Amino acid sequence: MKRIFIITIAFTWFCCLNGQAQTSIFPQGKLTAANFTGKVWVQPLVPRDSVFNLVAGAVTFSPGARSYWHTHNAGQILMVLDGTGYTQEKGKPIRVIHKGEVITCPPNVEHWHGALPGSSMVQLSLNTYADKGVVKWLRPVTDAEYNGSTTNK
Repeated sequence: MKRIFIITIAFTWFCCLNGQAQTSIFPQGKLTAANFTGKVWVQPLVPRDSVFNLVAGAVTFSPGARSYWHTHNAGQILMVLDGTGYTQEKGKPIRVIHKGEVITCPPNVEHWHGALPGSSMVQLSLNTYADKGVVKWLRPVTDAEYNGSTTNK
C-alpha cells in the first residue's frame, strides 16, 4: 500500500507540473561511468529501505548517452522530465520518448534507455519491490544498436 502511495504522489507531482519540468528540479547528481556510455549523472532520491521497498532516482543523460542493456526483477517506471530520448526492449524497435511520457519496463525484460544524439534527457526512475533486486546490468549498447531504426519519430 505504501508503494502505491509513493508512486501516486510522484505521478501526481509529475502531472501537476503541466510541462514545466526542468533539469533543476533535482540536483544533477554524481557523474557515473559504470553501466553507461557517455556522460550520465545519477541523483538518488529514495534509498532502498524496508518501509517503502522502493528505489527512486533522477538520471540526467547528456546528448547521445545511454544505459547498458539491463533488466529489473520487478520492472521499472520511467518518467521523462526533460528532453528527448530512446528506449528499446530486446527484439523490438527503438522507440523515441519525449518530455512528459511515462514508460513502463516489464519485469525481467532486457532493455536500455538514453538521450538522442542532439538532446539531453532527464528521467525519474522508480523501482518497486526493491527487495527483489533493483537492476541486473548486462552489456553495453553498441553504436550500431543505438543508431538502429526507430519508430514514433
